[in-house]
Amino acid sequence: MKFALTRRDAVRFALAAAFWRFPGIVRAAEGEIETHGLSSFGDLAEPPDFKRFAYVNPDAPKGGTLVIQLRVEAGNQNFDTFNTLNIHTFKGDGAAGMDATFDTLMSGGADEPESLYGLLARRVRVSADKLTYRFLLRPEARFHDGSPLTAQDVAFSLMTLKQKGHPTERAVLTQMLGAEAEADDIVRVTLSDKRSRDLHLVIASSPIFSKAYWSTRDYEASTLEPPLGSGAYKVGRFDAGRYIEFDRVADYWGKDLPVNVGINNFEHIRFEYYRDRQVAFEAFKAGKINFQEEYTSRIWATGYDFPAIREGRVKKEALQNDLPAGPQGWYFNLRRPMFKDPRIREAIGLAFDFEWTNKNIMYSLYKRMTSFFENSDNKAVGKPGPEELAILEPLRGKVSEECFGEPYLPPVSDGSGSDRKLLRRADELLMAAGCKRDGTTLKLPDGSPFAFEFLDSSPALQPHTEPFEANLRRLGIAATSRIVDAAQYNARTNQYDFDVVSMRLGATRTPGDDLRVVYGSEAAANPGSRNRAGISDPAVDMLIEKIGAAKTREELTIACRVLDRVLRAGRYWVPMWYNDKTLLAYWDEFSRPETRPKFGTGAPDTWWFDAAKAAKIGISQ
Repeated sequence: MKFALTRRDAVRFALAAAFWRFPGIVRAAEGEIETHGLSSFGDLAEPPDFKRFAYVNPDAPKGGTLVIQLRVEAGNQNFDTFNTLNIHTFKGDGAAGMDATFDTLMSGGADEPESLYGLLARRVRVSADKLTYRFLLRPEARFHDGSPLTAQDVAFSLMTLKQKGHPTERAVLTQMLGAEAEADDIVRVTLSDKRSRDLHLVIASSPIFSKAYWSTRDYEASTLEPPLGSGAYKVGRFDAGRYIEFDRVADYWGKDLPVNVGINNFEHIRFEYYRDRQVAFEAFKAGKINFQEEYTSRIWATGYDFPAIREGRVKKEALQNDLPAGPQGWYFNLRRPMFKDPRIREAIGLAFDFEWTNKNIMYSLYKRMTSFFENSDNKAVGKPGPEELAILEPLRGKVSEECFGEPYLPPVSDGSGSDRKLLRRADELLMAAGCKRDGTTLKLPDGSPFAFEFLDSSPALQPHTEPFEANLRRLGIAATSRIVDAAQYNARTNQYDFDVVSMRLGATRTPGDDLRVVYGSEAAANPGSRNRAGISDPAVDMLIEKIGAAKTREELTIACRVLDRVLRAGRYWVPMWYNDKTLLAYWDEFSRPETRPKFGTGAPDTWWFDAAKAAKIGISQ
């Protein structure tokens, strides 16, 4: 079909083409505020023209190889193995380090963890009601194949994560209504009026994919083909389940941006996989791993006495860490009928003797974890004050009366390993819950023998769990452990096919949408979520919403303390332990900035390979 193009049409199409080709041509809408950064409460420490974060060395040389192990899981990642390079979907065990290959709209620093500054986005326009965000993209942004990264890629990525991403990502993006390209360099994101306070930060921190790349591939399938990215690193060599390397992109488009100055200093980053901690430690001693954050107290206390340490070639130090401690414990699966009664859950917790365990197994290196917001101002302490009571009173009758008094604290044992006073108290709770004894066997209220299993993928916690199980057997409970391979563990925990599992979660000074993923009722029903306990409580959901909607730091802190009281009253876990110091060991081939960030250690993100030091200890890279 032919048609005639009038002069008016020609002008209109020419103007439309200009809108798509040149950045910043779309005018700000009435009431929009344009800014260089986003934060939880609107405050930004860095000015629009800041050059770098204060704790980095802008002249840090590039080079060398950092060899580490995966220490924090995200998406579908597994500490022990990997079989897919797509970590943002439900299927498979994702590889470590993949997020280094993808840029995000904005990026943050460690001096103010609740603020973000421009990366892919040079600026952002925020509507007066804070329900519409227009991200203005940098026209120089490129994928690794040289193709431009545009608003179409951003819109595709956000909507894909919302609709097909890992369950934890889908859950936090629920209140994002849509994302669409208004021009090649402008993406408009709209939020529900029920949005949480920090949803805009989640969106600005989400990985951006190539729409063209995924248009010919199944996003939800496992794959060992490296997805096209735009980040500072790209996938190098790998052997599935054994190691994966990332190579620094020499012509990385964003290397000189303020948020990237002084970081991404290593030429290669290699993640090694070891299913046994002792084997991994031997690899470190042999120099196959050169940076180690140590989590095993026995190894820290007794293992670091080998020639390289004595010769000064390996350094060991404990750095004070002012970050909140992520909640770590044995979590009950409340989907199991045997754990429905909180008195039963409390009784089980009384059989764990932390004082004996800390002294005899962990060399007194740890403190008892008591709160879901440990080592932070968000932890509930003492009786609730007027501000907390204002939130609690409408919940009276819906939450435990304990929430209106002192928050629950696990009792301190006599350190014998089998405190008879605590075991007697546990027995009283079990009887009050309707359990009965049949000789040495404890029976549940329904008459079935009380037996359950600790599920794990590693034997590392067995020295801690075995005396715990021994005390449970003294109560007549047949508690056992089952160690399965990483793939089976991942499959069973994703489907909630377990009795009790250990888990350590991340933590932040500014909780928000992350709480919905680990404690929310909706997450409890979704396979693969971090709510492995199956917590499903309308009061908890309401408090999570209140935290997400907090307008000030004070409001946030008060709401978090109330949630802490409610969660602790629920006895959903047997809390383990934490350390307010980061235990580091590394081969002396690194240097680091003189200034440390306010929150965290800066290691190894701000460190760099020091060729002179490496040569001194006989290492060449």
